[in-house]
Amino acid sequence: MGFVIWIDLILFFILFALFVYIFVTVNITKLHKVYLAFHFTMMIWPFCQFAIKTTDQSTYQLFYVKAAFVDSALLSTGWIFFTILLTGQARLLHRKIILLLSIPVILTTAGIIFNPHSWFVQPVNGGYIQRTYGPLFWLFIAVVFIQVTASLYVISAALVQDMAPRVRKQVMLVLKGLLSITLFILLDILLNVVLDPYLPVIPGMTSLGILLSATFFVISINRDKVFDIVTIAHQDVMDTIGHGILVLDEYDNVVEINRSLHPYMHLQRGERFSIHIIFSDLSPAIETFIQTYCEHPLERIEIEIFHSGIQRHLNVQAAPIMISESRVGRIVTFQDMTELQQLIHETNHQNMALQERNHSLIEVQQELFEKNRQLQQMALTDSLTGCYNRHYLTQHLEDEMGRNRKEHIPFALILLDIDFFKSVNDTYGHLAGDEVLCHTVEALKEEIRPSDVLARYGGEEFMVYLPDIAHSEAQRIAERVKARVELNQIRIENVAEPVSVTVSMGLLSISSFSLGNNLFEEVDQALYQAKNKGRNRIVHIAH
Repeated sequence: MGFVIWIDLILFFILFALFVYIFVTVNITKLHKVYLAFHFTMMIWPFCQFAIKTTDQSTYQLFYVKAAFVDSALLSTGWIFFTILLTGQARLLHRKIILLLSIPVILTTAGIIFNPHSWFVQPVNGGYIQRTYGPLFWLFIAVVFIQVTASLYVISAALVQDMAPRVRKQVMLVLKGLLSITLFILLDILLNVVLDPYLPVIPGMTSLGILLSATFFVISINRDKVFDIVTIAHQDVMDTIGHGILVLDEYDNVVEINRSLHPYMHLQRGERFSIHIIFSDLSPAIETFIQTYCEHPLERIEIEIFHSGIQRHLNVQAAPIMISESRVGRIVTFQDMTELQQLIHETNHQNMALQERNHSLIEVQQELFEKNRQLQQMALTDSLTGCYNRHYLTQHLEDEMGRNRKEHIPFALILLDIDFFKSVNDTYGHLAGDEVLCHTVEALKEEIRPSDVLARYGGEEFMVYLPDIAHSEAQRIAERVKARVELNQIRIENVAEPVSVTVSMGLLSISSFSLGNNLFEEVDQALYQAKNKGRNRIVHIAH
C-alpha cells in the first residue's frame, strides 16, 4: 500500500491523540462528556476512510462507506448541540428544537444504511474504493449544510450579545472550527465528486477539515479553560455548610446549588437565574443592590433583607468568580440571620423594659448578660462540633504566643486531619459525616488536658494548643489521641456496622524562642508529611 492509503489513518491517530490529551489535562464535567462524545464521533470518519482501502471485499467496503456517512450525519448534528451548549444558549434545547434537528438525521441515516436501489452510493468496477453517488447523497449534503447554517446562526446570535472578551474569543474559535470543516467538505465534494471524471482522487480532504476544527476546540479548551467553571466552587463543603450557595455561569445560568439553598428558593441546574426572585418587595436599598448586581458584575455586594415569603431574615451576598482577571461566573450566598435578629430584638426589648421598670433592673440585666453570652458563644464556637472555631483559636494564640515568648514557657501545636473523610461522606452521606466529626471531637476531648484548647481548623481538620508542655509529653498526648480515635467505634443510624476512622497528625513543639518561624506553616508541613508517608501517623517537629 502507498502512502496515500495511510493519510486518513494518520489523521485518525492525530485526532485520537487530541482526544487523549483533552481527557488527561482537563477536569471532567457534563460539558466535557458532550465534547468527548463529539470528538470521538469526529475520529470515526478518517478511520472508516482508511478501512475502506484495506479490504478487497465489496461488502466490507460498503459497510465502511455507510459507517463514515452515518458518522458525518451525527457529526453535523453534534455541531449544533455542542455549539448551543458552548455559547451558553442551552435554553434553545427544548423538545421541539431537538425533534426538528433529529428528524432529518434519522431520515438521511436510514437512506444511507438501506441505500435503496443504490440511490445513495454505487460501486465502480465492483468495489467502493472508487464510487459514484446518487440523489440520496445530494439530499444528505443538503441536510448537512442546513445544519451547518443552523450552527452559524447560533454562533452569530451569541456574537451579537454583550459578552466578556474571553467568551467572545471562545465563540470565534468555534466559528473558525466550523468554517474550516465546511470549507474542506466543499473542496472534497468539488474535487472528488463533481470533478471526479476529470481529476485524480485527492484523499483526506474531509479528514483534514475535521482535524483542523478539533484543533481549534483543543486550543480554546487548553487556553481559556472553558469547562472549568463548576470546579471552582464544587467542594465537599457545598452540602455541609449552613449557608445557601448558588453558583452561576457568566450568563446567569444555574451551574451548582447546595442543599441549604432549598428553603429559600427552588432552582434546577441549567435554569436562568433572575436576581429579582429573591425579593418580595422593593425598597431603595434593594433597588440599589439589584442595579449594582446587574450593571457592575465585578463588584462584591451584600444586603440584609426580611423575606416575607419564608418569614426569615437573610444576608444575601454576590461575588464574581474570576479566572485570569476575567469573570466566568458568580456565587450568590444566603445566610439565615433570623436567630441573630431575634436575639438583637429581644435585647432591644429588654433595654426598653429597663427604662420602664426600674424595680426589675437586676433581673433584666441578668437576661441581657445571658443573651450576650449566647452571642459571644456563637461567635467563638463551631456550630456542628461545639468546639472552638478557627477565629477564636488564632485570636487566643496571638495572646498566648506573646506570653510564652516573654516567660519562656514551652508549648505545642497539633494539627490533625481525619483520613479519607470524603469517602465517609460519599459512602454514608453528609449526615453520617457530621456524626463522625462530632464523635471524633468527643474522643479528642477525652485525651487532651483541661487546659488544652481544641478548635475546628476547617472541614475535617482540627488543631489542639497545648500550653506549658515538654516535647516528650506532647508526643505522648498525640499518640494517645491517635490511638483513641482509631479505637473509636461510631454507631450511625441505618448503618449495620460501626464506622471507624484514623487521623494524620502534625505535631510542632516549641521550647526555643529565638526562632521567628511561621508556626501555622510548620505544623501544616508536618501534617502534609504525615499524609504523604501513608496517613494514620504523627510527624513531630521540635524546636
